[in-house]
Amino acid sequence: MQNKRLYRSRKDRQIGGVCGGLAEYFNVDPTLVRLAFAFVFLWGGAGLPLYILMWVIIPEAPDTGDLE
Repeated sequence: MQNKRLYRSRKDRQIGGVCGGLAEYFNVDPTLVRLAFAFVFLWGGAGLPLYILMWVIIPEAPDTGDLE
């Protein structure tokens, strides 16, 4: 069994790769994760601080050397 690790995405990023990394980890479309963050931001204002906190805490994915 392979251990899954949460990383910020290097290839699917708009700002910091948090939503892309979450989407890869949970195997969902990154657009859905981005919409969820936008909804949380607009509904209660917690989306932006949560995103920034995750940007700081979640490490960036290791460089695999792929030239994409």
